[in-house]
Amino acid sequence: MTAKIVIAGSGFAGFWAAISAMRVISQENKENSIKVILISPRPNLTIRPRLYEAKLDNISPDISKQLAAVGVEYIAGEIQNIDTDAKLLTVNLANGNQTTLVYERFILATGSQLNVPPVPGFDRYGFDVDSLETAHRLETHLQALKNKPETLARSTVVVVGGGLTGLESAAEMPARLKAILGETTEGRVFIIDSESTVGAGMGAEISPVIQQALTECGVELRAGLRVEALSHDGVTLSNGEYIESNTVVLATGVKASSLTEQIRGERDASNRIISDNYLHAQAVSNVFVAGDTVKAPTDEQGNHNLMTCQHALSLGRVAGHNAAAELLGLPLHPYSQPKYVTCLDLGAWGALYTEGWQREIHYIKKEGKKIKQEINTKWIYPPELEKNELFAIAAPDYVIVP
Repeated sequence: MTAKIVIAGSGFAGFWAAISAMRVISQENKENSIKVILISPRPNLTIRPRLYEAKLDNISPDISKQLAAVGVEYIAGEIQNIDTDAKLLTVNLANGNQTTLVYERFILATGSQLNVPPVPGFDRYGFDVDSLETAHRLETHLQALKNKPETLARSTVVVVGGGLTGLESAAEMPARLKAILGETTEGRVFIIDSESTVGAGMGAEISPVIQQALTECGVELRAGLRVEALSHDGVTLSNGEYIESNTVVLATGVKASSLTEQIRGERDASNRIISDNYLHAQAVSNVFVAGDTVKAPTDEQGNHNLMTCQHALSLGRVAGHNAAAELLGLPLHPYSQPKYVTCLDLGAWGALYTEGWQREIHYIKKEGKKIKQEINTKWIYPPELEKNELFAIAAPDYVIVP
């Protein structure tokens, strides 16, 4: 009888979990007795950290060739139900049918989605860059602005949220507006941050650098404020200010996939399952969690993974390795990711590269931008390599060193 390792999700964590699991199976010559199956709506890995960009070409590369090269079976569909007692998955297939799968080990790596606060108008009038589909919707909307009458609302964009996505989206937007509406258009871009100062969440040392960069890019800052309501032509802020705008981009944070709610155990405020050092879902057997669905310690200093591709890449490798190793009776690999870097794209100003949880600045402007472009266009992309080269990168202790 063939045992099955089933992986849900083809993002950074899911893709590398599949490759890593097959690496262990291949090393032990167990390809005939253990099958690795990856399930996702499409055989693509969306480069989610790039969705704030104007150009969306090659941003969701097909991973069919890599999966086939290492022997991973792909199923187009979405998991509807997880029965951890019966080790049974109900899958809605892309062709409209439904099937069930029994697993020996299951890896949940279905990522996260935008957390939309219950603010009037957010769900109806807000745009976002949380998925490739919504990023395309925003770009289509922006392009259509040039066909609208010249009003203040038409040429004003408001970005809500001062996290990484909000900062990068706001910094990029002045240039995007000018490219669409013309260099002579007096476009305005605002960023609304509920923190006391814009960028405060990034740390006191670099917050002033971020503010300077945004200002130089042409972004107007509104800190210590929240959006109270959104309509088709503007936003009302918590201080009573009304900003006319036809384009409001929500960057209001993310929450883990709702599938985490089908797995018993403790979850954090972002709906992530809190795992042990080996990425087990602790309250059930035979289930691992990776990427944005898990909260795990990265080091012995009390730090935990963030919901970023930087951590998802490593989490996927470790979860895949451990799922296969556990089935084969091999030692498990503890998850550890003590090196933490941040590379924040700040539009025409450049980029800000920091290292460590205290975010010590190493490179800014052009030097930082060069690293950011390397990360966004090379380091995080699924490589088109043959089996053994993919296996080498899929080792659980593999680290990309900037």
